[in-house]
Amino acid sequence: MKILVTGAAGFIGMTTAARLLERGDEVVGLDNLNDYYEVQLKLDRLARLQPRPGFRFVKMDVADREGTQRLFEAERFERVIHLAAQAGVRYSLKNPHAYVESNLVGFMNILEGCRHGGVKHLVYASSSSVYGGNTRMPFSVHDSVDHPVSLYAASKKANELMAHTYSHLYGLPTTGLRFFTVYGPWGRPDMALFLFTKAILEGRPIDVFNHGQMQRDFTYVDDIVEGVIRVTDRTATPAPDYDANRPDPATSSAPYRVFNIGNHQPVPLLDFIACVERALGRSAEKNFLPLQDGDVPATYADVQALQDWVGFSPATSIETGIGRFVDWYRSYYRV
Repeated sequence: MKILVTGAAGFIGMTTAARLLERGDEVVGLDNLNDYYEVQLKLDRLARLQPRPGFRFVKMDVADREGTQRLFEAERFERVIHLAAQAGVRYSLKNPHAYVESNLVGFMNILEGCRHGGVKHLVYASSSSVYGGNTRMPFSVHDSVDHPVSLYAASKKANELMAHTYSHLYGLPTTGLRFFTVYGPWGRPDMALFLFTKAILEGRPIDVFNHGQMQRDFTYVDDIVEGVIRVTDRTATPAPDYDANRPDPATSSAPYRVFNIGNHQPVPLLDFIACVERALGRSAEKNFLPLQDGDVPATYADVQALQDWVGFSPATSIETGIGRFVDWYRSYYRV
């Protein structure tokens, strides 16, 4: 198939594009290579894709309406995997306009491109952040998610609503995937595992928020990508048992689906840090801090809907995943 992967120089985007190329798909990778974090890391990810047959890179921002329109008109993609976004809960407190431009305007341009370009299935990244103030665990796609606690979360919930509108009005099959704390080799420098590893190796203290009373459903990147590809291959369809009198947020009478992708095994943050310490062979000095604005104390994915739909649920242990990340980090940064 001919597939557009947006955010192709990103952590999940690079890994997804590589998997698609391995199985023989033609991939157009789109990225704006912004400086939210170190650009060299993005360029190095991209360098792993560019020599491969079937890959072509386009440097462009999804918020570029005319450019996006021209791309869809020229390429006639069969599938679109939309991973480009302004990421990060904490950064949304500092630069909210970046989230509107990328996550709302950009997503609108992707939807319009899919609508007019005859795309057969749009798969897009949502986030576990949409669960916001929910406290019932595990988080289920069948629960209401109307109480976001960050603009980032609100933008991802908005994406799900926008996608549903296009599924309903134009019959565009759309599937949203709520990712739960993705980690692994080539990961993002603003995320906990990267920050912890860097600080410990440099002999600096690590910041531990909510005084360590946090739980996260850490999900290894290869598991995320396996789920993305399986879902991409199974086009969203209307739910035959959808009842408008008791609407299910995860399904519809339109070709629309939403799934969690998480390891469904929440790990206490202090246990996660201990695993990092073991992998590095060093102890961390911990700087205990309050819960940050926009953060939530716990995440925990119910993945039964994903299992039922594509026969897959993540299962990589943090010991395995952290070990692979540390090996990559030491090799990449030569430390």
